Amino acid sequence: MTGATVLIVDDEHTLARSAQAFLADHGYETEVASTGEKALELLASVQPDVVFADVRLPGMSGIDLLKRIREFDPVLPVVMVTAYGTIEGAVEAVKLGAFDYVKKPVDLEELKLLAERARADRLLKQELSYYRQRATRDVGFAGMIGASPAIRAVLERARQIAVLDETPPVLLTGETGTGKGLLAHAIHASGPRAMRPFIEVNCTALPATLMEAELFGHERGAFTDAKESKPGLVEAAEGGFLFLDEIGDVDLSVQGKLLRAIEERTVRRVGSVRERKVDLRIIAATNRDLEREVRRERFRNDLYFRLAVIVLPVPPLRERGEDVLQLAEHFLGLCNAKYGKAVREISAPARELLVAYPWPGNVRELSHVIERAVLWSRGAVLDVAHLSLTSPLGAESTDQAVPAASDGPAVEPGAAAIAPALPPQGVDLGQWERSIIERAMREAGGNQTKAAQRLGISRDTLRYRLKKFGLVG
Repeated sequence: MTGATVLIVDDEHTLARSAQAFLADHGYETEVASTGEKALELLASVQPDVVFADVRLPGMSGIDLLKRIREFDPVLPVVMVTAYGTIEGAVEAVKLGAFDYVKKPVDLEELKLLAERARADRLLKQELSYYRQRATRDVGFAGMIGASPAIRAVLERARQIAVLDETPPVLLTGETGTGKGLLAHAIHASGPRAMRPFIEVNCTALPATLMEAELFGHERGAFTDAKESKPGLVEAAEGGFLFLDEIGDVDLSVQGKLLRAIEERTVRRVGSVRERKVDLRIIAATNRDLEREVRRERFRNDLYFRLAVIVLPVPPLRERGEDVLQLAEHFLGLCNAKYGKAVREISAPARELLVAYPWPGNVRELSHVIERAVLWSRGAVLDVAHLSLTSPLGAESTDQAVPAASDGPAVEPGAAAIAPALPPQGVDLGQWERSIIERAMREAGGNQTKAAQRLGISRDTLRYRLKKFGLVG
């Protein structure tokens, strides 16, 4: 292994010089220091890949030197060199973060192997650090797209939570596909624990029979096929975040043990009598009404209140106004890169349809629609036909859709909401939408809030459309 630099810190000049010559013959740049103080002076200029340090040094001890090196560079591997009588000191050094130790008299081949292992370990740590930093850049708040008041309010609160080291449990609520998982990643990536683990648990995907063992781990022989001990996902999140996605799907039999882990920060593996301390932060997400689940005795009351210390409702896409256009442009760029396409823009009619559509599947549905549209496109512009959307307004706001008459968008008086029917053949989509909005405003007596509720859209979206069509609310 050539190009690596080794710093040897030892006051036995014969040993230091022979090690220096041997490592140099095998491609290492090697520097020697006889004291800890001299080694600290060389650190910045030499920038070694590995340090070999004697436990006993004149002046500053090898243990103290190790501590100073840890402050200078936490991932720089330090191998302690010890005589037989100071083996306890070497063991202590390993506990303090030394990579390994080697006993005197030193076998030079062993020294070379240790140098290779230590440098390889450092390169792996540097690579891991790089990918973690890149991951936090990709999923931080900068990646959260949208300028609507609804999403800005959520992001502002999330930023306040993210900067805390002692983060209380956070419960993200909202419909499927609104981006709760992305928000959880952003909270982790923007805080002091960004370089620590983020363990995501899909509670829906884990059967009740396996969930306990997956979350809390198991000991060897705890059940059939448990041939070895295995730590659980809670232990894997040590120092970082545990994200419990769709927490409402956790079986009642597991909820009590989960509550104990959150409250006392301890876990007990299946088949074990030993409690293990864990240091982690909890983020949970659900598309269910957990208060209703508590009333139906499907979710533990005490677990709900422990999780709901901070509740962040993530708004559905239909309440985010023109955020849908920003998101569509974002997905358009991603799909162009993914499929080698060159779709430059979305046509005006298609943009109007994107804003008008109720998006029952929220942001996830939008991403799939844009991906499909990019695949089907043959030119530089996405049009209405590429989107394959048919409902211009909020069908999901009512359970009973009333079909429209052939002569316009009329519905029966007293209907729960405007019907999601298609306009008659030959009718302009914009005029169709305008007529529906006019009717909603008329039946709501000019009240924008009531009209928005009847249409299944947010008040901000309704105001945007009123302005677009020149209507007076």
